[in-house]
Amino acid sequence: MIRLHHVQYGRSFRVLWLLEEIGLDKLGPLEIVEHRIGTREMREGDLPRVSPAVRIPAIEMDGLELAESGAIVEYLTERFAPELGRAVDDPERPAYLQWIHYAETQASLIENLNLNHLFLRPPAKADPVLLKLLAARLKGTLAGMETRLGDQQWLLPSGFSAADVMMGFNLFAAPFYVKLDPFPRLQAYKARIEARPAYLRAVAREGQQRFYTQEFYPVPEA
Repeated sequence: MIRLHHVQYGRSFRVLWLLEEIGLDKLGPLEIVEHRIGTREMREGDLPRVSPAVRIPAIEMDGLELAESGAIVEYLTERFAPELGRAVDDPERPAYLQWIHYAETQASLIENLNLNHLFLRPPAKADPVLLKLLAARLKGTLAGMETRLGDQQWLLPSGFSAADVMMGFNLFAAPFYVKLDPFPRLQAYKARIEARPAYLRAVAREGQQRFYTQEFYPVPEA
């Protein structure tokens, strides 16, 4: 059995999607322990034992306890689906690793925008200058992806990989803060992701998102 400590449409979505890509028939039963972000219960259950930072995602399987989405994605890929990774001697290995970690560069910006827009109350407490900077930096990371994608279908020339899985959370959340209109290649890439059967199964498990309360969060006026 695999236990996944999870927050709906958070970074743990990466792991949920990857498990669907690998196939639960290979992995055995999946138990999802859903947490509510920002609540005390995250520190009152098993999560503090599994995750040093008491954050999601974290997994328990076969006596293993592992946290951090990038580490989990790399581990599950290497153990169960090497075709979704790139071996050490593969010429695409450096780019694969770069995209795995690039996803966290983006996610950290999204996290800070989430904190400022959704957790500070009232919203007027958020610093417009800071929000403008964060949104601009997030837009810059998206522009970098747009350029590097070129005419490729996926992040790596040879095809779909776990690096693309790392972008699942990002491309769900980023459009709440940065409009994708200037990035046609990225929009097409996002559509390809959302058409994958495993992605659709993961979304079906998630249900309707309950975190964002509006379609777009503009930078507030100073």
